Amino acid sequence: MRQRPLVLTSSEHARRLAKRKLPRSVYEFIEGGNEEFRTVRDNRTGFTEIGFRPRIAEDHAPRDLRATVLGRELSMPVITTPAGFIRIAHPGGELAVARASASAGIAVGISMLASVAIEEITAVAPDVWFQLYMIGGREGTATAIERAKRAGCRVLVVTADLAGSTGGSDRRPVPSPPARVDLRTALRFAPQMARCPGWALNFLRGGLALTAPNVLGRGGRPMAMSEGGAALREYPPTWPDIAWIREQWSGPLVLKGITSAEDARRAADTGVDAVSVSNHGGNGLDGAPATIRALPEIVQAVGDRVEVLLDGGVRRGGDVVKAVALGARAVLIGRPYIWALAAGGEEGVASLLKLFRRNIDGTLQLLACRSVQELNPGMLRLPVCTCGRYGPG
Repeated sequence: MRQRPLVLTSSEHARRLAKRKLPRSVYEFIEGGNEEFRTVRDNRTGFTEIGFRPRIAEDHAPRDLRATVLGRELSMPVITTPAGFIRIAHPGGELAVARASASAGIAVGISMLASVAIEEITAVAPDVWFQLYMIGGREGTATAIERAKRAGCRVLVVTADLAGSTGGSDRRPVPSPPARVDLRTALRFAPQMARCPGWALNFLRGGLALTAPNVLGRGGRPMAMSEGGAALREYPPTWPDIAWIREQWSGPLVLKGITSAEDARRAADTGVDAVSVSNHGGNGLDGAPATIRALPEIVQAVGDRVEVLLDGGVRRGGDVVKAVALGARAVLIGRPYIWALAAGGEEGVASLLKLFRRNIDGTLQLLACRSVQELNPGMLRLPVCTCGRYGPG
């Protein structure tokens, strides 16, 4: 019997399917979060406290969802954000996400700690954004930049918001991926794997070594995933480092991790082409502002000098519309596409991106807005802060 195609009805639908298919520890690893999970919650609350100002009896002509981001036209203002080692969610991993993103006409972000070599990604996707950590200091960074150039990556994304760790979570500790799946690891996770035999079989077929092929570790071998978390915090980028990276990379450069106007202005002064308003999905400093609340301040500060992007808390097309109306050029989505990947591989990611497109289109129609380029704050109902404006708080 032919299996029915997977049709996702919401990001929450994808999350439920992922939770059902994945071992608990894998699901919690994907969920992430830090300390009290305040920032994780606030990223979502920030969107839910914004309403719309719908219009009726207007012309409902076809809507134009296209957006030009860093010189390349996307079919909609959505990008799949870089995320490390997503083969843990589905054996298709980054290749499945890259193919689905390319088919949808959008850019795909790839982490340095991806489970697939960047050359394999650029072979299937025309608009690849490579996430850069300063693993190995400037020497290692120079090697990574040169490799990204040779592979044909179009955009470099410097992530600067993980300079340190506050050291834990109020929830159950989430284990990092081991260096490889050995007998001890298999026995440790056997009860969880027994409840998810389909996931276990698919994962083991992908190989037992858990490595990051885009990063060289000891002896010139690909770095083990178990080393990745500490390595990306060993050499956090400083402003002189960002200026140096600007000199090494002639293509579009994004600085990711901005939540204040002061840092946004300094980024613009350093010569980046775009900033991404981001708190690392709540995996950095717990208590950092929700990205959608910080967005207006940053757009006001540098929106006429650099492009402004946003990630964190985006779950549906309506959220994309809210962010673009407040000045974002595009948004980057993370957890939703990883849930969709876990739920159905490339087909799941493709279904999620189609859902986002329908959501954006339907929201524009109900706002009587013909194009994402016409979106503006007047189409929203914003909460009033004690400071008299909507911003970080």
